[in-house]
Amino acid sequence: MQTVIIIIHLMIVSALIGVVLLQRSEGGGLGMGSGGGSGFMTGRGTANLLTRTTAFLAIGFFITSLFLSWLAGLERKPASILDTTTAPTSQPGTPVPPTSSGGQGGVLDTLRQQEQKQAPSGGPQVPRSQ
Repeated sequence: MQTVIIIIHLMIVSALIGVVLLQRSEGGGLGMGSGGGSGFMTGRGTANLLTRTTAFLAIGFFITSLFLSWLAGLERKPASILDTTTAPTSQPGTPVPPTSSGGQGGVLDTLRQQEQKQAPSGGPQVPRSQ
């Protein structure tokens, strides 16, 4: 069903492009150019026919676009908020207690203290800037 509507939609788009290109513009046109009254239709009749054809094709384009968007919406299944299962959560890490050095302790000071606790006391130490 959707494939048939897409094919119809593409045919309407092609016809709409062709009809718009056939219309006479200020600089001329592709097809129904300068001819006197001896052509198939007069200038006024051609303009009315092409304007009406453009309007009908535009309406068809609009309707098929709406129908295709409606069909696309039917395939989506609504998700319920109530029927969701919760994923297992991991245990949060242990919080680091703040340092009591007069309120001057920041994240870097806390990390330095943790490194000092974990570093072996007998091995070589990396020099740190003061």
